[in-house]
Amino acid sequence: MNAIVYTQYGSPDVLQFQEVATPSPADNEVLIKLCAASVNPLDWHFMRGKPLFVRLMSGLLTPKIKVLGCDVAGQVEAVGKHVTQFQPGDQVFGGTRLEGFAEYVCTTEDRLVLKPTNISFEDAAAVPVAAITALQGLRDQGRIQSGHRVLVDGASGGVGTFAVQIAKSYGAEVTAVCSTRNMDTARSIGADHVIDYTREDFTKSGQLYNLIFAANAYHSIFDYRRALSQDGIYVMAGGGGVPTLQVMLLGPLLPLIGKQKMSLFMTKINKKDLVVLRDLLEARKIVPVIDRRYPLSNVAAALSYLEEGHAQGKVVITVEH
Repeated sequence: MNAIVYTQYGSPDVLQFQEVATPSPADNEVLIKLCAASVNPLDWHFMRGKPLFVRLMSGLLTPKIKVLGCDVAGQVEAVGKHVTQFQPGDQVFGGTRLEGFAEYVCTTEDRLVLKPTNISFEDAAAVPVAAITALQGLRDQGRIQSGHRVLVDGASGGVGTFAVQIAKSYGAEVTAVCSTRNMDTARSIGADHVIDYTREDFTKSGQLYNLIFAANAYHSIFDYRRALSQDGIYVMAGGGGVPTLQVMLLGPLLPLIGKQKMSLFMTKINKKDLVVLRDLLEARKIVPVIDRRYPLSNVAAALSYLEEGHAQGKVVITVEH
């Protein structure tokens, strides 16, 4: 099969389109013939080997895992002898522990669900990491409730576009923060209010929010705190290094001086949340926003584009056999 392989850390130039052995599923695994995948910031972190903890997971000098990609959608080709929920021919989507930028990939059945019949493989591949990040951040960390005033900072990216829609599905009043060129998209996916961050700083407006979900955090922890209601919650899902350090170091101390809470979390791909998302997709309560599509052979260009930081929604990889 063909796959995107890398043997050293670096820029997208280290990625190579090569023929490699087709994997065989273990007893608890499913072999998927890929139709589509999508790129995430996680992929270029592993590609570049930055920050340092990535190398602690993947190898200090050279990567142990040779293929990137963790969002997949396709057709079940074969199953291990202990797999009970899927059979060859099933159309599925879900996550892998990387190795998704290939024509075939193996993953465990607890990281997959059946694809809704009313969406394409490309739409399905855009969902797993980004949408689960939004779901877990809003529901589990942010404790979202109907009627909450929710602000999504970085509302135009992969995670942000799902966060706006998921928050609306909970009955929240949603304010989206994005650049001028993305305002129409934010409105089209359901945002009640849209703030152009190039013209207005929401942390200085005086408006208070029950929940601030930062898909792309660039303000300081003190700025976000100023925009929270008395018992509001700030959830950071992505952003720069300084805001991350502030949340890690200072976030646990804030409850000592008030009711506000700030948290940083790691997304966990699981079947239960994939089922929740599948139901939302079937009901058209969430619709993936896809910016660009690249063939498997051009994953390097897809990651270069994502790394620029201007993607509107998701960047998808199409797989032609």
